[in-house]
Amino acid sequence: MTVPVYLDWNATTPLAPAAHDAMLAALAEVGNPSSVHGAGRAARRRVETARAQLGDALNAGPARIVFTGSGTEANAAALHGFPPEACLVSAIEHDCVFAPLNGAETIPVDRDGVVDLAALENLIAAKRPRLVAVMLANNETGVVQPIADVARLCRAAGVRLHCDAVQGLGKIAVDFAALGVDTLALSAHKLGGPQGVGALVVRDGVAINPLLRGGGQELGLRAGTHNVAGIAGFGAAAAAAEPLAADLRDRLETKLRAAWPSVQIHGAAAPRLPNTSSIGLAGVAAETQVMALDLAGFAVSAGAACSSGKVKTSRVLAAMGAGTGAGDAIRVSLGPTTTPDQIDAFAAAWVALATRLGRAQPQQAA
Repeated sequence: MTVPVYLDWNATTPLAPAAHDAMLAALAEVGNPSSVHGAGRAARRRVETARAQLGDALNAGPARIVFTGSGTEANAAALHGFPPEACLVSAIEHDCVFAPLNGAETIPVDRDGVVDLAALENLIAAKRPRLVAVMLANNETGVVQPIADVARLCRAAGVRLHCDAVQGLGKIAVDFAALGVDTLALSAHKLGGPQGVGALVVRDGVAINPLLRGGGQELGLRAGTHNVAGIAGFGAAAAAAEPLAADLRDRLETKLRAAWPSVQIHGAAAPRLPNTSSIGLAGVAAETQVMALDLAGFAVSAGAACSSGKVKTSRVLAAMGAGTGAGDAIRVSLGPTTTPDQIDAFAAAWVALATRLGRAQPQQAA
């Protein structure tokens, strides 16, 4: 293929036209939002417009929206000040949540990648944690967690709940009020905004221990000069984003199952993001698949794209009981401009790869 097909939207998304225009307009002006003169007030209006746009997209109501430099920073800010031994963290969290809480008790998931609510309830009763961290949707499998149910358990026990929702907004509807969480992390570049901008949504009345102190920006919750253009792009992208449909994901998985019945679709029995497939090919390392498909003209990944280019066994799939299969799955993630022809071409390329390298031979579907 002469034109690469981008199927790694969970890693980052193309800049949306609305975000592009908002950023260009902001870049054409000068002004520090903390300055009180006219130029500063104009910059401040751009920041506050974006805050309102994001609040509307999330149904955030009176919650505070704190702009950060990334989703990772937003997560770090929510976790800052909580010792790991006082926390519970789901076994499938992104590394930027898992690493700061290294040593915390993990909440198990079932074979479909869904948090075990009964186990969580027992852990809350036994450990009496101060904070629970459960993501909205997994970045590798797309499995969506029952956050409202988790929130009810936490609220009944008086435990704070943090939710990494970086992979949710822009793919599914995210209603902050309905979820019932205390803090929620977001990242602009996952929904058509620019890289290098994130946000932490904080429920009204919840106290945050600032990670960055200094100039008092963002109500004293995040010091540092605002990235006005990035924030403007974030707000515009959030305002323009719409939930995705699952038809192309389902089309892809149907084609793969028909041609190669032993294919493993991790988390397929659970609610998932409509754009995400975690596809396992037994006996073929994920790294091998990613490189072969790249040569064939398709950009996919082997889980999170946050490990300095390294491909390793998936901790998420291991927690789901995938065993040796935790190292042979790729992630295919689609976006609003993905076409049926691209899906069909990718399916053909994957089947050719499986035929060439796969250990398990295809069988007739029952």
